[in-house]
Amino acid sequence: MLKLIVEQDTDPFNPREMNDGYMGTMICFHGRYDLGDSHAFSCPQEFEDYTQANDIVRLPLYLYDHSGITMNTTGFSCPWDSGQVGYIYVTKENIRKEYNIKRISQKTIKQVLNILKAEVSEYDSYLTGEVYGYRIVEIDKNDEEVEELDACWGFIGDESYCRKEGEASMEYFKKKVA
Repeated sequence: MLKLIVEQDTDPFNPREMNDGYMGTMICFHGRYDLGDSHAFSCPQEFEDYTQANDIVRLPLYLYDHSGITMNTTGFSCPWDSGQVGYIYVTKENIRKEYNIKRISQKTIKQVLNILKAEVSEYDSYLTGEVYGYRIVEIDKNDEEVEELDACWGFIGDESYCRKEGEASMEYFKKKVA
């Protein structure tokens, strides 16, 4: 008999380090945490100088640090445990390349801002431990594990997507065993 086990991934990879397909670049400055993307800016003023010399679209990044950390682009209501930690940005030159356009419309800017917000939301899921994995195991009549047949980890966000993928994999193994 087969059993699907969905669990929190206790050692997830940092999605910002593993995926070069992001549109935005996260620039963060924090004394205790290594957040966002690696960058050469030594302080926020250097980044501000860069933004003056380059045409960019950016959103602020805020961090709430209390019994764990969480990040967003809108800020938090607690003035003691939260504050701005950096920015997520994309140059307009990269927007033109990505969309294969010469003129950037307000509609395109809105799309880009939504993409940047989604990237921050995914990163926040990673920071808050919303990363899951599944295992498909063969069990005996006493519900004891006999053998692990498949496993996949690193599903960021809602646990239901991980479960759905695990169920699809389990169907494959059911057909294979039958």
